[in-house]
Amino acid sequence: MEDAQVVNLLVRRCISGDAVAWEEIVQRYNRRIYNICYRFAGSPDDAQDLTQEVFIKMYRTLNSYDVERGAFMTWVTTITRNLLVDHFRKSKQDRMTDSLDSAPSEHEDAMPLSEQIPDKTAPPDSRVHNRETRETIHWALQKLSPDLREAVILRDLQDMDYREIATILKVPEGTVKSRINRGRAELARLLQRTYRQVI
Repeated sequence: MEDAQVVNLLVRRCISGDAVAWEEIVQRYNRRIYNICYRFAGSPDDAQDLTQEVFIKMYRTLNSYDVERGAFMTWVTTITRNLLVDHFRKSKQDRMTDSLDSAPSEHEDAMPLSEQIPDKTAPPDSRVHNRETRETIHWALQKLSPDLREAVILRDLQDMDYREIATILKVPEGTVKSRINRGRAELARLLQRTYRQVI
């Protein structure tokens, strides 16, 4: 949870030319932005490059941030998302899946990502298992279409609420819920297939 007053003060200091304030903003948001970029891009190198681009864009447009229009993290995530969309358009990495053709459910009955992972008691090699689980989830996310992937990432991995996601994606909340539901259902199919092969 961000401390809005501290962040707003940092933004004002940064706009007035305070380099230390900018460093603090970068430290506060670097990991979160990198994680979003990594989930979308699929490679650490691309994620690092995209994170750098996000911070350059943030720095150049910092004076356009309006406290009245929402939380700083929402503004940052919007910039990140827009840059990622541009990146995918340029590199033509859109991976379409049959999930786009599936009918949206009227209610959100698909399980969140955290509940789709088999719950096993921690074995001695739990660190290896956790790494493998993260890699499997990352692989499955890459199989989703960009629209579904970004909705699931923002909801289940970045823990944003529907209103914030709707603001970032510039779509109605109903569309957000539908994308999350379809994305979760598609992930469940992919993960079940993967775990079935392992077992």
